[in-house]
Parts: sequence; structure tokens; C-alpha cells
Amino acid sequence: MSSIRLTLLTLVTMLCFAGNSVLCRLALRQTSIDAASFTSVRLISGALMLALLVHGRQRFRGSVIASRGRFPGLGGSWISALALFAYASSLSFSYANISTGIGALLLFGAVQATMILTGLWHGERLNARQLGGLLLAMAGVVAILSPRLDAPPLGSALLMLASGVAWGVYSLRGRGVADPTGDTAGNFLRATLLSVLLSAALLTHQQLDGLGALYAVLSGAITSGMGYAVWYVVLPKLTRTRAAAVQLSVPVLASLAGALFVHEPITLRLLLTSLAVLGGIAMVVYSRPSAV
Repeated sequence: MSSIRLTLLTLVTMLCFAGNSVLCRLALRQTSIDAASFTSVRLISGALMLALLVHGRQRFRGSVIASRGRFPGLGGSWISALALFAYASSLSFSYANISTGIGALLLFGAVQATMILTGLWHGERLNARQLGGLLLAMAGVVAILSPRLDAPPLGSALLMLASGVAWGVYSLRGRGVADPTGDTAGNFLRATLLSVLLSAALLTHQQLDGLGALYAVLSGAITSGMGYAVWYVVLPKLTRTRAAAVQLSVPVLASLAGALFVHEPITLRLLLTSLAVLGGIAMVVYSRPSAV
């Protein structure tokens, strides 16, 4: 793959990741759809898109796989599906009360922190620069959560952090799989069943909205389904450090898109906390940790 094509595909995936935050925020702020319904429509749309991609790939290869109790070509596991469902549902409920930029910052900060802490658990060690970066990032998160007039609701912020942890767990479980697209399709399908159960449990609070459902379909089929498929094509071509670093652009892109499409202000508080969180994480990922 040429460097130009790799750069363009990487940019597309980062725009898709930022688009998920923007579409979710648009739906839950500007339409009447409820968070559970948005999650269900998003996951169903993503599952259908990924299933079509897997089916089209099989037809292109001229292969027919017997199902034997599972959907042809779809892998994954219930544990990964549970992590995916936790990510998607927490994201939706959080974005009902939190701005696009702050939400994306907390989300991807938690994703990177989960991966960094997992590395420490498995024997990696941080040097002085990395430790300073981790402390700086943590200080930025504390600053976001500190009580101020423009601070996000604590419950929504903690829910977004939980969403980031769940996505980090899902990403870690997906590393090194033989067929990432097929596994992602299977995980989406399983997560869809969980989201339907959630919607059934909250049926009395259900509010469907045509525009909100359209945003959910776009989030599921385009920025999630197709976005993840492209990301898994790009990921093997990137080093671990570069893969982590490029994702730091997502909160910035989400903040700009939030200002453009959701008319959310880019405040000095957002700029300073973003600098602390993203700069701190960059200090960690740009220096290779040492193993015991």
C-alpha cells in the first residue's frame, strides 16, 4: 500500500471515529430519539453493513462456508460483544448531557489509558517521561471533572469514561485476530441482541424519531461499520505507536465538528484540558516502555 493511500485511509477512519461522536450528539440533542433506541438502531445498522461486507468478500473469493450453528464467515465472541455493547450504550447515554468535544476527549483518553494500564499489568514499565505524561493526562481529566459552571455532569462524564474503558477492552481483545472484519461483524450481531434487550427493558421511555434514527443508521452503517472495516485494513500497516498517536486526533476533529454542526463553543477550558490529556498521552505512546 502506498504511503499516500495509507495516509488517506487513516484520515478517513479518524473522521469516521469523530463522526460517531458528532452523529450521536446531534441525535440526542436535536431530535427526540432516546439513547437506548439510538444504540439499537446504530448496532443493527452496523451489523447489517458488516455482514454485507463479509458476504461480498466471500462471493468475491468464490468461497462458501457452512454455518454449523453460526452465521457464515462471522466470528467474534460474547465477551467482546459485551464490551462493544457497553461502549455503544454508555456512549449514547452519556452524549445526552455532554458536549461533543469533551465527550470525545474523555472517551479516547480512557481508551488510551486502558491500553497503557494493561501494558503495565503485563510487565511494561514507564520511564520518567512517560510517567510524567500519564500524570499530566490524569490531571487533565480531573480538571474536566472539577466543579465549574461549564463542567459536564459528573454522571455523564463517568459514563463516557466507562465507554472508553469498554472500547479499550474491545480493541485489546481484537488485536491479532485472523479475520478482524468477520469478528467485528459477529460481535456487532451479538451486541445487537443485547441492545434489543436494553430497549425492551426501557420500552416505557422509548421515543422514536425519524431524523434521530437516520443519524443512528449513518453512525452504525457508515462511521462504525465501514469505518471499522477500513481501520482494520490500515491497522496492520501502522506501528503500535503510530496507531495510538493518530487516534489522538479524534477529539480535536470531534471538537471542530461539534462547533460546526452542533454549534458548541470551543472554550479555553476545552483547549487547556485537551492539551493536557492529549499531550500527556502522546508523551507516553511516543516512547517505548521497557519490559521487566
